[in-house]
Parts: sequence; C-alpha cells; structure tokens
Amino acid sequence: MRNDPVVTDLVTRARNGDRQAWDALVERYAPLIWSICRRHRLDGADADDVGQSVWLQLVDQLDKVRDPAALPGWLATTTRRECARVLRTVRGPHAAGYSLDAETIPDEQARMAEQQVLVAERHAALREAFAHLPPCCQQLIAVLIEDPPVPYAEISARLGIPVGSIGPNRSRCLDRLRHYPAIAALINAETESAGSELSGQAMQSRRSVDGRSEMPSAPLGTPAG
Repeated sequence: MRNDPVVTDLVTRARNGDRQAWDALVERYAPLIWSICRRHRLDGADADDVGQSVWLQLVDQLDKVRDPAALPGWLATTTRRECARVLRTVRGPHAAGYSLDAETIPDEQARMAEQQVLVAERHAALREAFAHLPPCCQQLIAVLIEDPPVPYAEISARLGIPVGSIGPNRSRCLDRLRHYPAIAALINAETESAGSELSGQAMQSRRSVDGRSEMPSAPLGTPAG
C-alpha cells in the first residue's frame, strides 16, 4: 500500500488524542467497512455491530500501528474477521463455510479487498477536496453531476452565471480538485503504478521475444515439430 501523507498525519494526530483527526479517519474508511459487510450479506444492524467492533479495536491498537499506510489493510482484515464472527453467531457453526477466514482468502478476494481500500480512499479524498473548494465551485460541480443532467441554460439561471462561463469555470474548479494534495497524491500513485505495470509487461514481452529468437529453427524443407 502506498504511503499517504494525509493518512499518516491523521493517524499521528489521532494517537495524540485529536478528536477531529479520529473523526476524519472514521469518515475516510467507514465506506470500506460497510462495503465488506455488504459483501458478507450482513443486514444493517449486524453491519453496525461489525463497524463498532472494528473501530473499538482500532482505538486499542492505534498506538501499535507502526506504518499508517497499512491501516486500510488492517481495517479490511479486521472487518472480514468480525463479519465471520457475526455470521457464526447468527447462523451457527455452518456459517464458517459461508464466509472464508481472513487468513485463507483466495488471491481474487485479496485483490477485491485491495480495490475496496482504493475506492474508499478515492471517495474520502474527493469529499475532502470538495469541502475545500470555494462555494461557487461546490455549487457548480454539484449541479453538473446531477442525474439526469441539467441543461446549461438551467444551470445559468440557477447559479446566475452566463452559459458561456460554465465550461471555463468547470475547468478551473476541476483543476483545483486535481491539485488538492490528497487528490494529487492519488493521481501520482496511480500513474506510478500504471507505469510499473507497463514496464513489467514490456519486460515480459522482451523476454518472450528473446526466448523465441533463441529457439533453433527447423531446416528448410523439414516439417516443424
């Protein structure tokens, strides 16, 4: 997991008793916990029970978190364990076969958990960045993402801005979002990850090409194989 300076700062402040930092951690990762509960098909009451248990455990463990970047993974693993506990309580011992233990999760489920962590981080970063936009940008973006889409003429009437200014204003507001530290860190991390993946694929392709070039070719007129 990449090192997120925002998470590092929040964890450090929460350790020191900063209630706002703790609330920010809860807001940032509550969607992750909820999504894992939904995957385990827990109802609302059981999901609330799991969430409360996970956060209480984090309170006890916060001083022991050496690497704040590992916090999302810890939350995901702890949530899965708590979901299994609730399922065993509600459905009895047979629930063990319904929900795999966190230590024996197949690679595919591990990848899904990692994706859930990233989605939760994106949502939290977007909420944080949006809250720091000027009110005019918040209003404009909120209208632009309405479903169904709002015509520019109606946006102009609602916000009191010329139709021709909507596009340029939108670009400036989105640029502010992209340059907010939490969003910029996500963009940089994903760019680096994509670059590493492409580099790995290129190396693999090169090895495959080199391997083929070293294979002896059959003499002319001799059937291959």
